[in-house]
Amino acid sequence: MSTAAVPGSDDALTGRVQTGLDRVAVRLEEVVDHDDPFIAEANLHLARAGGKRFRPLLTLLTSEVGRGWDDQVVDAAVGVELTHLASLYHDDVMDEADLRRGVRSANARYGNATAILVGDLLFGTASAVVAGLGPEAVKIQAETFIRLCAGQIRDDRQGATSPGADGHDAAVEAYLSILADKTGSLIATAARYGAMFGGCDEGTVRTLTAYGETLGVVFQLADDLLDVSSEADASGKTPGTDLREGKATLPVLYARGSSDPADARLRELISGPIEDPAELAEALELLRAHPAMAQARERTLAMAAQARSLLEDLEPSAAVDALRALVDGVADRSR
Repeated sequence: MSTAAVPGSDDALTGRVQTGLDRVAVRLEEVVDHDDPFIAEANLHLARAGGKRFRPLLTLLTSEVGRGWDDQVVDAAVGVELTHLASLYHDDVMDEADLRRGVRSANARYGNATAILVGDLLFGTASAVVAGLGPEAVKIQAETFIRLCAGQIRDDRQGATSPGADGHDAAVEAYLSILADKTGSLIATAARYGAMFGGCDEGTVRTLTAYGETLGVVFQLADDLLDVSSEADASGKTPGTDLREGKATLPVLYARGSSDPADARLRELISGPIEDPAELAEALELLRAHPAMAQARERTLAMAAQARSLLEDLEPSAAVDALRALVDGVADRSR
């Protein structure tokens, strides 16, 4: 898990956080081990495939705003990462994915039923780890899980609902609200746990929680843009996944809101799922050249500026500088 890049240039902070990430990796393998070798292997299938380790990194960084990480912070980071990993097992079943992090997805390797059950087992393991941190942490975990699932349900039902009387602007705001639940809630909890168990005062905990949620929305908006703008990457994920599934991401919503007659073909293509590979390629070409991409990037950068502004009232420190750099790094992925 030490592959995560620590933002900023403070060598002492980088060393502490990298050591913490290594401890998180060891602890994660401890808690998901099982007497049944198959279950133990399936539990670790995606964890060992790599990934950004973004949430544990954030937990460790926010703890450094206080007194730094300890065993409680490590367990909090493990609980958040397990919750994230569990959601990936379920996501791959829902998306009928074949690859995740450059390896076969859990559903492709084990079948849908087993992948769902392993995801459930990891959610249970995350709850067991968090239970050792006390009742407040358990309540936060439960509330986070509710928001995460509600956001995913709302996201999946986007195509089954209309924007309503307020039209395009309301659809954009509704989408940002979905992202706050689906992605922002768990990243907010990662930041909150680090601040809590790192000994920060209540005001700082609230500030870093709000920062984490806003950062989570930026993270997802950047991913949405990359799904359109990027070429196939080393993970095996091809661009246009969201378009193929008919998901109304921010660039799609902006393009749908265009009244320019020249955009009629693009609006037709992105009105729902795109099954034909030739039509998907056409939609990607048109959307990449459309002003909707610049609009979505502008909104992403505005959200990043909002996240950075939340840090302004905190005492200057290497950790706060690193959190500011983390926002910049996430936002830069959208360029």
